[in-house]
Amino acid sequence: MRREPTEAEAVMWRLLKEQFGCWRFRRQVPLAQAICDFASHQARLVIEIDGGQHGGKDDARRDAMIAREGYRVLRFWNNEVLGNRGGVALVVARELGAISPPSNLR
Repeated sequence: MRREPTEAEAVMWRLLKEQFGCWRFRRQVPLAQAICDFASHQARLVIEIDGGQHGGKDDARRDAMIAREGYRVLRFWNNEVLGNRGGVALVVARELGAISPPSNLR
């Protein structure tokens, strides 16, 4: 677990707080024997921000473990978060729109 977020993680954290705060995302969440970059227990959604070291079998195995816990996983590359914040926000909004909003919004 890192103390300081990467630049892309800091941008994502601001985006989640500013646009999706009602879903109560948390940083560096232990789940399914992994530390997830961001997770909302209300939405059952994990968001991972990946650098060059990611991709492949390890991520697929990790995603499967998280899915067995009942969570969906969205993955974004660092450069996507840094260079296309609006597009990333749209993907997150679509994923969250597929489920019921938290009870405090009804």
